[in-house]
Amino acid sequence: MKLGVVLPVYNRETYVGSALRSVLRQREAADLDVIVIDDGSTDGTAEAVRSFIAGGAPIRMFSQANAGVTKARNAGLRQLANDTEFVTFIDSDDISPPGRFAADLAYFKADPALELTYSYMRMVDQIDDETLEPVAGCDDRIFRGVHLSAGIYRRSLVERIGEFDEDLAQAEDTDFLFRIFEQRARHVFPETIALYYRRHEYNLTRNVAESRREFLKAMQKSMRRRKADPTLGDLRGFVQVTHPSGEGAPLRP
Repeated sequence: MKLGVVLPVYNRETYVGSALRSVLRQREAADLDVIVIDDGSTDGTAEAVRSFIAGGAPIRMFSQANAGVTKARNAGLRQLANDTEFVTFIDSDDISPPGRFAADLAYFKADPALELTYSYMRMVDQIDDETLEPVAGCDDRIFRGVHLSAGIYRRSLVERIGEFDEDLAQAEDTDFLFRIFEQRARHVFPETIALYYRRHEYNLTRNVAESRREFLKAMQKSMRRRKADPTLGDLRGFVQVTHPSGEGAPLRP
């Protein structure tokens, strides 16, 4: 099965290599097609990605003038290969845990009608970029939150839902996931940890005012859709679910 992995990146020379390594170590799980959208980086990001391509990694990079993460994600979706069956995402500063693709893709093999797996995320403030694992003793919380990388999506579902809403500078991922659950996509919630979310001083969500404003816009869009069409599904169940380990965290804006 072919899995397209969309990675938008802007000035993440420090982290993008680790993100790519974490994806590429899972090549045995699927025929990977990693689509990197360089959103006008001015540091060494593009050179870091090219070094992987030169080594034969299944990566395709496309560059554009800086237009923001929403347009970069859409640019990635437009580059999906014709034979891509499944789609997922990774942010340029996050890590895909070993075995994640194999674990979640197994659900699709077992159920040909399945459209989405939506797994846990592990939020940490320190990652060892050699081992690609959280540093012992770091701030470490496991929960099911709003994050595109938590999902693996059947290609037909992505096409049915449509592109990311470019009216949103942030929370485009929230809006995308809202639309998926409103459409009652056939899904499962595996016990897999789908990503290590790296907290650092340059996270987009550190701009709390903008993050909250865009999140509220996404919420309002969903409320209007559901008011106009009462047959749409509700949004309960895919956020703020405590991990079976007993660890958990509130959803952060």
